[in-house]
Amino acid sequence: MSTRSIPSSQESGPDEERGDRRHQIRRRLERLIGIAATEGNELVALRNGDEIFPAMLESIRSARQTVDMMTYVYWRGAIAEEFAEALCERASAGLRVRLLLDAIGSWQIEGRLLNRMSESGVTVAWFRKPHHLSPLKQNHRCHRKVLVVDEHTAYTGGVGIAEEWCGDARDEREWRDTHVRVRGPAVDGIAAAFAQSWAECHDELYDDRDRFTAQPAAGDAVVQVVRGSASFGWQDMQTLIRVVLESATDRIRLASAYFAPDDYFTELLCATARRGVEVEILLPGPHADKRVSRLASQRHYETLLECGVRIHQFQPSMLHAKIITMDRMVSLVGSTNFNRRSLDHDEEVMLAVIDDDLTATLDAHFDEDLGRSERVDHARWARRSLAQRAKEMSITPLRRFL
Repeated sequence: MSTRSIPSSQESGPDEERGDRRHQIRRRLERLIGIAATEGNELVALRNGDEIFPAMLESIRSARQTVDMMTYVYWRGAIAEEFAEALCERASAGLRVRLLLDAIGSWQIEGRLLNRMSESGVTVAWFRKPHHLSPLKQNHRCHRKVLVVDEHTAYTGGVGIAEEWCGDARDEREWRDTHVRVRGPAVDGIAAAFAQSWAECHDELYDDRDRFTAQPAAGDAVVQVVRGSASFGWQDMQTLIRVVLESATDRIRLASAYFAPDDYFTELLCATARRGVEVEILLPGPHADKRVSRLASQRHYETLLECGVRIHQFQPSMLHAKIITMDRMVSLVGSTNFNRRSLDHDEEVMLAVIDDDLTATLDAHFDEDLGRSERVDHARWARRSLAQRAKEMSITPLRRFL
C-alpha cells in the first residue's frame, strides 16, 4: 500500500500560507459567531457622497420589484429631497418601497417629505419612538444603514441621508465616509438586517413581491454579515472585533467616527501593539461633530500611545467612516463605531470581508486620509494642560452611553 507524503509547512509557498490563514480566520469567525460566511460576492468601496449617493440613487431608480431602505440619519437638504423623490417615483410605479427610520436619529426629517412619501405609496415605519418605550429601551437605537434593491444589490456603511455627507471631504462642510455596494449571496445577510429591524416596527414582514430566489455568484469575496443587536451582555459585534484584533500578525488599521472603547478593548488594542502588530487609528480632528465624543476618545490617547499605538486626527472635515483592516486581507466595514454605544447598545450591521482587493482599496483610502491628518505626538500629548485633562475626566459618568 502506497503512502502519500504531506508537505511540511516549510515546503508551503506564500500563496498556500496566505490561503491557510484566510481559511483559519474564516473558520474562527464562523465558529465563534455562528454565522456562515458566503462565497462569490462582489464588493465595491464607495468613498464620500460624490460616489455613494449617485450609486444608491441609480439603484433605486432602476428597481423593478422592491426597495427596502433603513437609516439612522435622514435629515434635510437637497439630497434628502432627491432620495424622497426617487422612493416616491418607484412606489408610484407600483413597486413595494419600504423606509425604516430611527425615531431619534431622523427626527429632523421634514414632515412634507414624509407626507409626500406616504401619499406616493412608500411604507414608512419608525424604530422605537421614545414616548412608546420604557426608559431602558429608549437608549437602544437602530444605527444600521441598509439599502436593498430587487433582492440582488445591497449597500451598507456609515452614510446618512443629509447634506453633511455630500461632496468629497474637501472641507468642513463635506464629511468623509465609506459605503460598500454588495452583490452576491451576502445580500441575503444584509436583507436580514433590514428584516430584523422591520419586524419590530411593522406587522407585514414580506409580500408576494418578494421572490426569495438564490443569489448567484458575482465575484470572489468571502463575506460574513454580522448583526449587532440592542441588548445587554456580550454581543456578536464585540466577538467579531475581538477575533480580528487577536488574529492580526502584521497590521491593524482602524477608522472610527466615534471612538470610546471600554477598558477591555483598550487593553486589547494595547496587547495587539505589544506583540509587534502595527496598530494605526484614524479619528476625527478639529471638525468632530460631537465635542463630548471627541473628549471620550482623547481620554484613551495616553494609554494607547504608551503601548505603541499610532493615532491620527483627520483635518479637513468630520471623519464618519467605520472601517477596520487586518493584515492586508480582511476588512470590516459597516455602521459600527469603536465605542460603547455601537458595541453595547445599538442595532448595527458589519461586513467581515476576506478579500485582498477590497482590503487593498480600503488601505489605499486610509493612506490618502493619513496624508490629510495629523499624528498625535506622544510626548506633546503627555504634556497637555490640566484643563484638557479635566475635560477628559468630566465625561467619565457618560462613558457607557458614548
